[in-house]
Amino acid sequence: MAALPPAVAAVRAAVRRGLADVSPGDMVLVACSGGADSLALAVAARFVTQRMRTHCGLVTVDHGLQTGSTERAARLAGWARDHEFDPVDVRTVKVGGHGGPEASARNARYAALVAAAKAHRAVLVLLGHTRDDQAETVLLALTRGAGPHGLAGMPARRERQGVLFARPLLDVTRADTRAACEVAGLSPWEDPHNTDHAYARSRVRPLVAALGPAVIDNLARTAGLIAADTALLDELASDAFDKAVVGVDELDVAQLERLPAPVRTRVLHSWARRLGVSGGALSHPHVVAMDALVTDWHGQGPAALPGGLRVARQGGRLRRIA
Repeated sequence: MAALPPAVAAVRAAVRRGLADVSPGDMVLVACSGGADSLALAVAARFVTQRMRTHCGLVTVDHGLQTGSTERAARLAGWARDHEFDPVDVRTVKVGGHGGPEASARNARYAALVAAAKAHRAVLVLLGHTRDDQAETVLLALTRGAGPHGLAGMPARRERQGVLFARPLLDVTRADTRAACEVAGLSPWEDPHNTDHAYARSRVRPLVAALGPAVIDNLARTAGLIAADTALLDELASDAFDKAVVGVDELDVAQLERLPAPVRTRVLHSWARRLGVSGGALSHPHVVAMDALVTDWHGQGPAALPGGLRVARQGGRLRRIA
């Protein structure tokens, strides 16, 4: 028996680990753009799920941002049907809104994937992000001055609107996904946005590639270490929040004063979210201003939060004021 090419083995092994808790008869969807990463993921997922007696479908999202995107999505759907993916779902979205082109496209894409997963009762949606993507994410977070949540990179699993998403290829290189596609005789689509400098990730991608495999590995490993520490701090902060909250939307200052700074600021962040502040709008200066009401109290006025909200220290509590 011929030896399995290393790249194919690496992708299949990663997918197998990612599906370890999926049961026979479950439905798994692969999110596939037609690029090398998601094509390699799709081929491996189809191979692994056949042996698990698990259903495997494919969903592709047409963002409508490029000429020929509809035809390309149709060709990908035809390929998926030929390779016995079932269901095969093409979702067309309209990209718009706030946050720039990348964020708008990402939000529209995830909304479509959530809808597809719910429509087909999928227990899991697989995404094709690789170790290279993780390294780029960490480097982008560094350039933006992100905190530990940003530096933790992309999680291996995350739930969105009741749908579980998994990234089984975070320990697989982009070179391996390309090699796996070559072995399978596939010609991946090359997204022109990957070289369009209007997109932040396309600007950082050549730099990450130039740094070499060792640095990519180190950045990805750093993300994993920070993610583990951040998860523990988040758990501690959740417990601390429950002890500090009074009534519906007030915090006990005495409880907050006892907390280490990394836990206390997380409690304040969660509290602001509970008051209705968008996580995307809440910045580091907002949290610092709230924290000063606890740690640098000298009778100052309220801290202003996004959306016109104000919080103040009154009677030993932090509370929202009109």
